[in-house]
Amino acid sequence: MPSAICKNIIIAPLDWGLGHTTRCIPIIRYVSALGHRVLFAGNEGQCGYIKKVFPHMDVQHLDGYRIHYNEGNTLANAIARQVPGILKTIRKENDWLHQYCTKHKIDGIISDNRYGLHHSSIPSVIITHQLQIQTGMGRLADAMLQMLHYKYLNRFSQCWVADVPGNFNLGGRLSHPNHLPKNTRYIGLLSQFRSRSARLDRGHLLVLLSGPEPQRTILHNKLWEQVKDLDQKVVFIAGSEHSVSPTIIPSNITYHPILSGEPLLEELENAELVICRSGYSTLMDLAVSGKSAITIPTPGQTEQEYLAAHLYKQGIHYTVDQNKLNLSEALEAVKDFPFHKPDLSNGFSLHQPVIKDWIDSL
Repeated sequence: MPSAICKNIIIAPLDWGLGHTTRCIPIIRYVSALGHRVLFAGNEGQCGYIKKVFPHMDVQHLDGYRIHYNEGNTLANAIARQVPGILKTIRKENDWLHQYCTKHKIDGIISDNRYGLHHSSIPSVIITHQLQIQTGMGRLADAMLQMLHYKYLNRFSQCWVADVPGNFNLGGRLSHPNHLPKNTRYIGLLSQFRSRSARLDRGHLLVLLSGPEPQRTILHNKLWEQVKDLDQKVVFIAGSEHSVSPTIIPSNITYHPILSGEPLLEELENAELVICRSGYSTLMDLAVSGKSAITIPTPGQTEQEYLAAHLYKQGIHYTVDQNKLNLSEALEAVKDFPFHKPDLSNGFSLHQPVIKDWIDSL
């Protein structure tokens, strides 16, 4: 039931790939369905993507963190080297927020991992799925980073964790550490797709690429060389609008530089098996579609490496190391993999009462 009083809500995701943008889609849908006005803030690519999904959405350009991630480095090391620039961006986005809110009536702020978008007089929340960041440098480094992380999270009115509560969850210890930040609420899983009861299976292999460069291109080239030798039907989604289609494409392969929305959902639902990164947004999309996958964590991204190992141990998704990738061997190995399909369907509506309670309190 739409609210009688329209509230103005800013929603702004991190600019690390499109995953943070796509997982804001169910939040935007629900806030709009309640009768409130959403202002989306992001970089050019994020605003362009959102305008395709919501053509009438108000968008505002906001520069991102622009974290550079080079081959051979861990994400933690990349971030450590760029801390001065990240802190500068946090200050700049906080300045932008205060200036914007001075000129416009804003009732609430929802930030997906953008640490500067908090306000002293306007209720603001931050969304994350990583309360315990994996540094790859041991428990002491993890504990020190968690203290710093919580310092930033506690500047917000509430912290919303994109996972289901309890032992049966998707994020493992990333989203369920020993202690939580203040005002933490679990909002369930956030997928750009709506759950549908009919799940098709037309037997094709779906290659679904995503993530930062140069690793997206490295994996693209490795997989393309190997899928060309397969006899089965393959749908290959490169994950970048800048990707140039190969000159020669075998008749059993359909190639898309990028695909989104309903066309992507259709390919996902039709697939027998998905090959993809173990990024959290991708894993949530797999969960809502009920599909099994071979995950290939981005080298050096400790979060993806943890999630891939965590879900492999639970028999949910198979995983392979990018540097040791042999697709034919992996496809043979998965024939004996259990591919448990835990029912997380109830987790995709948990955000709704949390959001409604928060907006009603504004």
